[in-house]
Order: sequence, then structure tokens, then C-alpha cells
Amino acid sequence: MVQSRTDLVVIGAGVVGLSHAWHAVRAGLRVVVVERDERAVGASVRNFGHICTTAQAGEVLDLAVVAREEWLRLGAEAELPILQHGTVVVARTEAQARVLAEFEAERGDAVRPLTPQGAADLLGFTPPGIVTAAHLPADLRVDPTTASAMFAAHLERLGVEFRWRTNVLDLQPGVVRTTRGTILTTRTVLAVGHDVDRFFPDVADDHRLVRCRLRMMEVDAPSGAVLPAVLTGSSMLRYDGLAQQPSAADVRAELAAESPALLEQGVNLMLTQRPDGRLVIGDTHHYGVTEDPFEDETSDALVLGEMERLLGGPLTVRRRWRGVYASSAKAPFLVTEPIPDVTVASVTTGIGMTTALGLARRVLDQALVTT
Repeated sequence: MVQSRTDLVVIGAGVVGLSHAWHAVRAGLRVVVVERDERAVGASVRNFGHICTTAQAGEVLDLAVVAREEWLRLGAEAELPILQHGTVVVARTEAQARVLAEFEAERGDAVRPLTPQGAADLLGFTPPGIVTAAHLPADLRVDPTTASAMFAAHLERLGVEFRWRTNVLDLQPGVVRTTRGTILTTRTVLAVGHDVDRFFPDVADDHRLVRCRLRMMEVDAPSGAVLPAVLTGSSMLRYDGLAQQPSAADVRAELAAESPALLEQGVNLMLTQRPDGRLVIGDTHHYGVTEDPFEDETSDALVLGEMERLLGGPLTVRRRWRGVYASSAKAPFLVTEPIPDVTVASVTTGIGMTTALGLARRVLDQALVTT
């Protein structure tokens, strides 16, 4: 078998893997990325493309702030379009309005209050029943269907070697054996998302790692521009910056009483817009170590019906898909060294686009100190 040598092997060409390659090559390291598919087709392309910085909290917010700056730097270098329209959070009940007021009081200028008319002016439509809204101007957006490919192409121009359609057969300290030869390396980063258990099942078990299966759709936009991302009341239960506000419990109680299916299906009702104008809508969340192979049509029907109520009219579905990402109730990130010189790095909260560039910088800073 062909044998080669490098400073860093990154296994996985999703946004987490690419982020590690980005920081490593900029630090002057020789980098090889190994990816089992011919291109990224996992969670990094099946998402909203939403860089949801502001709604995070704690450690996640710290890494998201770093990642935001890295996205802007990457966008400029790689000519990768980064939209800076921010996010509009829509409140349609008094409890949701209280959450926004509490969030605004905590975050100051990072959250801009909007009247219903101000929200309509930004969105190009008036959400029925809107009480108030807030604009999160720091949030970014990319087109996930093209961003990973553009990111990888830029890394290739910087000198990163990619081995596509290549499976890892064995992983040992300093040695990565693949279907296209053996690579000798100083360090390896395993960035395979929910597939950590394929390599280190005990690590996955210890971290209580499961797969989160979700449903998303692409629909034709109704008349009017929808430029920012849009979050709703159910989103207030999914992002810690909002979910940790005192009135979030009242929002959950409202949903449990009035729309229990939203909680049962784990719905985060939100949308972003593709460059061609279509809207990406979703999403539902179901958890398990092994994915259920069957789709329940009620999930799509629930999301579609709720989005039609939000947008005030019928929607035509153009594409549907299943997303899968790593999830853990234990911690938002899985970073560990199960064997010497091999680091497992996974975002376990479904916000890889938001945090990966920040997480990767921290992981490599620590790894390079100990190498």
C-alpha cells in the first residue's frame, strides 16, 4: 500500500473537519483530509445555513463569536458569500414577548427590539398574530448546498490534500490506514459527527451520544422578500440564550397546552432563504442510537401547516430531506483523546455551522501545545 507522511490527518470533510483543516494549514501544518464520500453530503449540507451566534449562551456563545469572525475571514478569502441580514425572532404570545424582553435586557445592543411593523418591514410579510419581535443583527447565513464545497476548494488552494471516496480501515497513534494507503501522521482529528461510535463505541457511550434525525423541506417563497433568518416561539426552547430566560417556562407550558404536537415532534419552527429565493423550513427532532428507517408523514405535515400559518398562505414543497447529527444531553461538544495523538471532535447540539470554526481553533491550540 502507498505510504505517505503528514502533520495532521483530519477524518471527515464536513464543516467540523474542514474547520480543523483551515486552522491547521493556516498554522503552517501539512494537512490531509480523508472523506468516505466523493463530497460532503451529511449534516453540513442538510441544514439551514444559519450562523446563529446571538441566541447561544455560555461556552457555546464564546465559540460562536469566534466562529463568526472566522466565517467572515473565510468568506473574504474564499469568495464564499456570507449574508449579514441577521435573524428576526417573532413573538406571537405575551409569554414569547416576555422572553424577548428579558433577552434584550440581558444582551443589550446585540438584540434590537422590533415593533410588528418593523418586523414586517424587514421580512416582507406580516406574521399573523405577531405581538413583538427582535432583530439579531450579528447572525450570519451561508448557502449550505455550496458552502462546504467552496470551503474545501479553498483549502485545496492553500495546500490541503483531500482523499475523497476513501474509508479509514484502522486508526492508531501516528498511523491512519485507509483504502487508498497508509498515512503516517503526527496527530489525527476524527471529525465524523454522529459516527463516533463506528470508531470508538465506548467514547460514544460515555458521552451518551445518539443520532438526532430531523425533517426539513424547501418551498417556494410567497410574494415578498424574506431576507433574515426567522425564529419563532418554539425556537425559544432550543437556543440557550432564549431558553434560559425566566419566561421560557411559560412558553413551554403554552405549547404543551395549545400545540403539544410541536413538543412531541421536537419542532423548531424556523426558516432561512436560499440564494434562488426558495425557503428552507423545518425542523423536527427524533433521537436514538440507530436511525429509524421509516418517515412519518405527520412530521412534514405538522411543519408545513405551522409554516403556512406563519407565512399566511399555502406553500409548494420542492424538496424534502432527512438530516442527521450527533446529539448528547451531557455536553454541547465531544472533545477527547481516546488514544495518544488522536482527538475526537464532534458538535453534539446541532449547531456545527455556528460553532465549528471556533471549536476547531480551540482543539488545535490545545493539541499543538501538547504535541
